[in-house]
Amino acid sequence: MNKRLTAALILILSVMLVIAGCGNNNAGSNKNESKEAGSAATEPAATTVPTEKAEAVSGASEASYTPYDQLKDKYDIVIVGAGGAGMSAALEAKAAGMNPVILEKMPVAGGNTTKSSSGMNASQTKFQKEQGIEDSNELFYEETLKGGHDTNNKELLHFFVDQSAGAIDWLDSIGIRLNNITITGGMKEKRTHRPEDGSAVGQYLVAGLVRNVQEQGIPLFVNADVKELTVQDGKVNGVKVLFNQADDKTISAAAVIVTTGGFGANKELIAKVRPDLQGLVTTNQIGSTGDGIAMIEKVGGTTVDLDQIQVHPTVQQEKSYLIGEAVRGEGAILVSAEGKRFGNEMDTRDKVTASINTLPEKSAYLVFDAGVKSRVKAVDQYIKMGVVKTADTIEALADQMKVPAAALKTTVETWNSAVKSKSDAEFGRTTGMDNDLSGAPYYAIQIGPGIHYTMGGVVINTNTEVLNKDGKAITGLFAAGEVVGGLHGENRIGGNSVAEIIIFGRQAGIKSAEFVKAQ
Repeated sequence: MNKRLTAALILILSVMLVIAGCGNNNAGSNKNESKEAGSAATEPAATTVPTEKAEAVSGASEASYTPYDQLKDKYDIVIVGAGGAGMSAALEAKAAGMNPVILEKMPVAGGNTTKSSSGMNASQTKFQKEQGIEDSNELFYEETLKGGHDTNNKELLHFFVDQSAGAIDWLDSIGIRLNNITITGGMKEKRTHRPEDGSAVGQYLVAGLVRNVQEQGIPLFVNADVKELTVQDGKVNGVKVLFNQADDKTISAAAVIVTTGGFGANKELIAKVRPDLQGLVTTNQIGSTGDGIAMIEKVGGTTVDLDQIQVHPTVQQEKSYLIGEAVRGEGAILVSAEGKRFGNEMDTRDKVTASINTLPEKSAYLVFDAGVKSRVKAVDQYIKMGVVKTADTIEALADQMKVPAAALKTTVETWNSAVKSKSDAEFGRTTGMDNDLSGAPYYAIQIGPGIHYTMGGVVINTNTEVLNKDGKAITGLFAAGEVVGGLHGENRIGGNSVAEIIIFGRQAGIKSAEFVKAQ
């Protein structure tokens, strides 16, 4: 008995030690251990996420963040916003020898990046080459320009395309591998890079970036709402920030990078610039209110394309949840209340949205099979949310959808024949046709258009320097991500937003570090 008791006690103590060592098991929750004397981030404390805000940043990893008592009055670089762009900037700044800090107004890191679904576009990547996908930067450029109705900032677009493969390599080098490749609307080649298991890119990307930020000892403060950029002698030299809605602080810096995202959750601003979009649901997390744009305008920055707001065609309306484009890219079709297809599902987002809006019901169903579900892991999340109808036969699925069974069966059979012959005689679809819809069970998700992305924002150059109305750089101020305008023109290609935040986030970190060193 004594031996058994001793063994049991040893086992219990072992488990307790493992738990104590692991802490929060979500990616990015590792405790920071300072590798340099005087580092601002040593051991982050866990942050509790209020229920209403946790829901708003659906899927964001609960992580451990830097405790408030470790805040310093001065850093080399202040980064406003802890989405993909902000964390990428911080990592590159740190690699360049800087002492950066990230300030995030929400209670968790990630922003809209967390909600990204389909993947990250890039051309001429090592993963494409490994899989025999022939792609080129020129084609990527041309298709993005066409998708943006030839209104994109061409200088930014060239930089974006040319740096895309390097961004995939950089992510891979820090343990974020995106080697599962699919296709989204408006493209001819597979270049949308996803996690290896085919899951949604956002949560995986955020978890990996947070983990790297913490491993590098970069302080990341949440509930840190930056209200204003400070300026002295014509140079941006810091920020005014409100912590926990109570404590005002002024933090000085040699440079500031704004990566606060767009304004897709700001109903008042959307109503002002696009009154025709009032009443639409939004896929944006509640922190996407355009704060960064307003701050930059106050110090002389200018904006472009604020009225260019992307409406995504496939949003589950009751939960305002984006159903990723990868579902269509892996073979799903869209059908009306009559059980019939009504357009090319793989056209650009603006055109697919327009086709849905021609329907009397202004909504449609995504219909797919077990094969699509196996290739798009995000479907598991949609099922958990309770937004997916499923049945063992097309006829039974039609009954759940309340559409004519005969019509839906004919639609699916016609589509399967089109896939077999690689010719869509009805609507000219040419991509996302690698597999037919013949594997039971079958699935359907009712969708409609929703506000998804703001193409407009502040004006920058390829060094990510913020420009004033005269086209001159505002000294000490950089910006990256959805807060920036011009790259996408009038319409964004699916998968380009994740590429943008990594490519330009890295550039902001590199160029701001060069600026600081030159002072």
